Amino acid sequence: MTNVKGKTVLITGGASGIGRLLALELVDRGARVVVWDLKQEALDAVLPELHRTGQARGYVCDVSDPAMVSAVAERVRADVGDPHVVVNNAGVVSGARLLDLSERQITKTFDVNTLALYWVTKAFLPAMVARDEGHVVTVASAAGLVGVAKQTDYSASKHAAVGFDESLRAELRREGSHVRTTVVCPFYVDTGMFQGVRTRVPWLLPILAPEKVAGRIARAIERDHAVVIVPPIIRYLLPLRVLPTRAYDWVADLFGVNVGMDEFVGRPPAEAPHEAEKLAS
Repeated sequence: MTNVKGKTVLITGGASGIGRLLALELVDRGARVVVWDLKQEALDAVLPELHRTGQARGYVCDVSDPAMVSAVAERVRADVGDPHVVVNNAGVVSGARLLDLSERQITKTFDVNTLALYWVTKAFLPAMVARDEGHVVTVASAAGLVGVAKQTDYSASKHAAVGFDESLRAELRREGSHVRTTVVCPFYVDTGMFQGVRTRVPWLLPILAPEKVAGRIARAIERDHAVVIVPPIIRYLLPLRVLPTRAYDWVADLFGVNVGMDEFVGRPPAEAPHEAEKLAS
């Protein structure tokens, strides 16, 4: 069991969406929360909420920039010490066909959804291993288990996130470490990030309330659940991969898996403070 009371929990992308709600859940459970986000104004909005119920700090950090991750991690260590729990929550989605994706969109998706896992985890894992205690949470997606149309970049980046967690868990287990990992694979969550998505069978594959997903992640941390898949029906659909490819594709189409993004609007990913300068150069 991972007791978060009195412990430091760091959440990337923690000023909005699931990250913000998870931060609120964890301060209610007695944790000291450290929020990383790309925008100072987003931190300024969320920190008063967190301070009303517990302890919190906020830092501007572009998790896709390894040098910035390292520098901000040093500031966190100096201010509050190494976190006991790290939640890799920051993510972006493009929601376009492969042929409509720009090079920048593709690289940004992998920089934030995949490579950032390495930079953030490597910054804090050594201290966890040294004290033989800690928890690394990777917020992936159901799209990390099943490929989806108009998600060639997003789905691939989340498949990589699932593989990252599974391999890290294997490494830690082989080394006899008590550091735990959790991977979270939710279906579409009702946040601005996936605005406009639809589900053909809401009674079976509902668009998820972000409050429920945040609560489920908090429970998974406390109970050391290695894998969280919501809704649970997705777990039972995975064995269908043993079917011939045409039959599997037919089932996916029956459930509307590949039309859910047809009316996707979403929200554009926030730019790093230095990114506008790069684009202008």
